[in-house]
Amino acid sequence: MAGEITYRRVYEETSAEDGRRILVDRVWPRGIRKADAHLDEWLRDVAPSTELRKWYGHTPGRYAEFRRRYLAELHDAGHRQAAEHLRDLAGHARLTLLTASKDVDHSQAAVLADWLTGSRSAGS
Repeated sequence: MAGEITYRRVYEETSAEDGRRILVDRVWPRGIRKADAHLDEWLRDVAPSTELRKWYGHTPGRYAEFRRRYLAELHDAGHRQAAEHLRDLAGHARLTLLTASKDVDHSQAAVLADWLTGSRSAGS
């Protein structure tokens, strides 16, 4: 049985409810020291490709297409191993997916949370 999956900004306070804290950004968040991030893992290879991230630019009108492209990327060779590792973690523990994105509901963390929980909106 899968654990609970949540997501939020890496800059927010940690919580006893977080479970395993996984950073899902390709680039380290600005202004935060690694020692202060309180992470269990940094899975940069599960993050969107640099090309997709730059194309998206966190433009809300592009979110649906970003989501579609990102879900496709999770199956490619560059993402597959990290995506499978994240699925395995999600099957055994409560996870909090962390991102530096200001709009977390339109971020890769939100896409991953839907994907991991099998939400109908996840598309895959």
